[in-house]
Amino acid sequence: MKAARILRFGPPSVIADVDLPQPKPATGQLLVRVKAAGVGNWDALVREGKLPDEHLPLILGYELAGIVEEIGTEVSGFKLGDEVYGATNEQLTGAYAEYALPSARMMAQKPKTLSFIEAASAPIVTVTAWQMLFDHAHAAAGQTVLIHGAAGNVGAYAVQLAKQAGLHVIATASSAQRCGYHPGLRRRSDQASGSLPFRL
Repeated sequence: MKAARILRFGPPSVIADVDLPQPKPATGQLLVRVKAAGVGNWDALVREGKLPDEHLPLILGYELAGIVEEIGTEVSGFKLGDEVYGATNEQLTGAYAEYALPSARMMAQKPKTLSFIEAASAPIVTVTAWQMLFDHAHAAAGQTVLIHGAAGNVGAYAVQLAKQAGLHVIATASSAQRCGYHPGLRRRSDQASGSLPFRL
């Protein structure tokens, strides 16, 4: 299988396109034929050796979407042929290959309304938005939440999750054009960014 692998930490030039044997899933893993992989700033941190507990050589890539080809022992909730998406493992590695071995507990059934590319772009930003709203802020239905950068990656998911949870959402974005990004949300002001002082 083809894979984007690094043998040493460093700049993008350390990434090599290599041929490797197709892996076999261990306990708790799925073998997924990768249809799409997400790209995030953590990939550069891994490549540069700036995260702890990374061991070389390694295959880059954390987010993925694909099709279940094989199931490791002690895995339930999946069957061969399932379309899935999620993250690979706690080391943030392994998705930039034709086949990946994600931890089954970090994977889910791909929503039918999402393409593989859309699904591969969702896991980390969605979890980040969820954690921010519900794990850290303990937001609950009926409360009001202010979301800055609502047209950005995490902000876009935070707005949707907050609305689904019954929160009143006040959102900001960098321009009037970007404020219209969320259909179904009313825009109450077209104030240009920076025209009003911001205070907490």
